[in-house]
Amino acid sequence: MNINDKLKELGFATISEYFYRKVQEWKSWYIGDVKGFHRYKVRNGTSMVRCKRYTLNMGKKIPEDWANLLMNEKVEITLEGQREQEFIDRVFAENNFLVQVNEMQEKAFALGTVAFIPRVVGMEATEFGPIPGSASGIVMDYVTVEHIWPLAWQNGIITDCAFDSIVTVNGEDYCYLQIHHKVDGLYDIENRIYHYRNNNVDAELSLADIPGFEAVPPVVHTGSDQRQFVIDRPNIANNFDDSPLGVSVYANAIDVLKGVDVAYDSYVNEFVLGKKRIMVKPSATKDLDGEPFFDPDDLAYYVLPEDVSDGAVITPIDMTLRTQEHNTGIQDQLNLLSSKCGFGENHYRFDQGSITTATQVISENSTMFRTIKKHEIILEQAITELCHIILRLGNAAMGAGLNEDAKVTIDFDDSIIEDKTTERNNDRQDLAAGIMNPWEYRMKWYNEDEATAKKMLPKMEDMTTEGENEIE
Repeated sequence: MNINDKLKELGFATISEYFYRKVQEWKSWYIGDVKGFHRYKVRNGTSMVRCKRYTLNMGKKIPEDWANLLMNEKVEITLEGQREQEFIDRVFAENNFLVQVNEMQEKAFALGTVAFIPRVVGMEATEFGPIPGSASGIVMDYVTVEHIWPLAWQNGIITDCAFDSIVTVNGEDYCYLQIHHKVDGLYDIENRIYHYRNNNVDAELSLADIPGFEAVPPVVHTGSDQRQFVIDRPNIANNFDDSPLGVSVYANAIDVLKGVDVAYDSYVNEFVLGKKRIMVKPSATKDLDGEPFFDPDDLAYYVLPEDVSDGAVITPIDMTLRTQEHNTGIQDQLNLLSSKCGFGENHYRFDQGSITTATQVISENSTMFRTIKKHEIILEQAITELCHIILRLGNAAMGAGLNEDAKVTIDFDDSIIEDKTTERNNDRQDLAAGIMNPWEYRMKWYNEDEATAKKMLPKMEDMTTEGENEIE
């Protein structure tokens, strides 16, 4: 029995298995080994020959580039309130979040959907909920779409959801199933564990009997009407079914991915098949003393099976390589792929056998700029909700005394979109002309809230006064 069937047995309905088969197709392109395409057979006239198609693996490159554009080291997450900021920073650091969120963004663009599930650890819990102040920390589970099972949704927002994970304890495999769903308007989290054999979910077991799960209650009544998980996906409409799960950034560009690899495979084989050869008659391989003229390990020489009467004793074969035609063909396919995946044309360049990426500053009316801003809408909502969940858990399970509604500001890296140096210099000129207030400048460039920016102004004025005194 699979997860889908198990959920039906428990009385929950999820989306069709057809969609998850599409996910596996996208995953095979992400890995770079698509069954029936990258490994195939060709008849050579006498038998079937196994072949492997060379690939540029753009199914990995494209999601990786989108992740680097949207969630890189320059992105700043700022909370209103010092205590809240320090708490979020600590939880993120303990969970390697800034590294993981980039990786999960890449997988979201490759597979369509990921989830972040914060949960407390070291907590004394009962079926009636966690005991306030008893938890020792918060950990983050990072989940990809193969383990996400929507149960209820509205307007594209998943309200109830199940998550599975395969764990191994003492050499035995188990399927751990978490079900987040509302009961009378408040969230319950059901925890179940099953034997897992041969990719099948078998009999349910007691959590208390599995090492590491003894303290996990079968049901946790959160007492909250806010979900305790976050869904992240590309801002692309799902045209495969009516589910709330997202689609891969190249879901509608599979044919172009094939075109890229067909062109690249031909490019590589052009060099393999066009390698220079020297055909040698057997009579010319040895001197009068029987010593070989040529190194037998030198692949440039090919000894004919027998002497023939016509033709030269040694015949060089030097085929002309069609490199320019292949370069043009690969570049055309890359331009199509770049456009289909939201980068606009000419984002990738095939140069000397490798892929290079455009690094120039792009304009605000470009396709890429609009697409980046489009994807940032969902990503900003996901990070903001995640921060609020962590603050809420900090209060409920750790007694942290945090403002759960603290404002969260996400400052994305727009360096590829606009020239930050030029913009900052323009703001300095506005500041000197009195058009911009000093605290507005600090809010923008130092990522401070209004109260902190105004508090720092006296220090700026003191520094200015000291500088003037030194000049005098």
